[in-house]
Amino acid sequence: MASKNLKIAFIGTGIMGAPIAGHIMDAGYELTVYNRTKEKAADLIERGAAWADSVAEAAKDADVVFSMVGFPTDVEEVYLAGEGLLASAKDGAYLIDLTTSAPELARDIAGAAEVCGKHAFDCPVTGGESGAIAGTLTAIIGATERDIEPVREVLETFTSKICCFGGAGKGQAAKLSNQVALASAMVGMADALSFAQQNDLDVEQVREMICSGTGNSGAMQQLAPKAIDGDYKPGFLVEHFLKDLGLALTVAEEKEIALPGADTAFTLYDMLDAIGGGRMGTQAISLLYQEEAEAVAAGLDWSLYAAQHEHDDECDCGCGHDHGHGHGEDHECCCGGHGHGEDHECCGGHGHGEGHECHCGHHHEG
Repeated sequence: MASKNLKIAFIGTGIMGAPIAGHIMDAGYELTVYNRTKEKAADLIERGAAWADSVAEAAKDADVVFSMVGFPTDVEEVYLAGEGLLASAKDGAYLIDLTTSAPELARDIAGAAEVCGKHAFDCPVTGGESGAIAGTLTAIIGATERDIEPVREVLETFTSKICCFGGAGKGQAAKLSNQVALASAMVGMADALSFAQQNDLDVEQVREMICSGTGNSGAMQQLAPKAIDGDYKPGFLVEHFLKDLGLALTVAEEKEIALPGADTAFTLYDMLDAIGGGRMGTQAISLLYQEEAEAVAAGLDWSLYAAQHEHDDECDCGCGHDHGHGHGEDHECCCGGHGHGEDHECCGGHGHGEGHECHCGHHHEG
């Protein structure tokens, strides 16, 4: 099936989807695109992509359909709705979901697709916006090497590595493993930068030192420079990372395993989302460690978080936030139940002194 004569459809032309679709076009494939907001596909259309007014219209003649949307609910709508991909794609079409989503949903879609005479597999990617732009993403696939052979050449247009994990849903589980690792790396990055700053060190010099040793991470290399520069533009949205961590924690609960690093990261990103940081890049976690004035200057509003605690009663601690990862009845939510007392004001009782007003929230263990 691998041929430049293949007709490709791409659903979801956002931060990651647009550059991926661009690489497919650059390789010579005929491309049709659909996005809920047409403006986000404007550059692709200008370069020659055909526009479709719906998912069904985009998919009807396509040999391969890629989707990259935001949340599992969006995946469900795109695939399982009455005019979704399973109903509208032609027989024999390959349906490839690049969204990070739930393993169980990926298994359901793959099974339903086979019944419908189509082929579907989960293929989340990692590498961020920079990897999407460079065409060097890693594809994490819930299928076998044999399964993907007919579409491998298309996948190679935007990837530098393809990892097949053998069965439907396993690509999603593997991607969530990546996100679990990233979660602790992001918290470690933010902790380290704050520690260096509080000790009157040159933060960039400390970052460079860390990158030369065993404390190195992709977060420290790629995202810490943005945090240091006060650049919070999204390469990967906070709200999407929060979604990923929630999915991982849900699976962990089902498997009865503890992920304390991911749980802590979830709580911090949940706090960042609650104060208006959901559409920022994940490096904005560093703002939780800064003086309130700096966070406000970046567009955050701590009163939103206080208001949730004061007025909502959806959980026992009063924060009212839907944490999404289903810890069960005895989960004490983002306040952590650690008994800091009414006068606790800062980032975890580390002895900053009365004048320190940071809001990093380390006492909020999930």
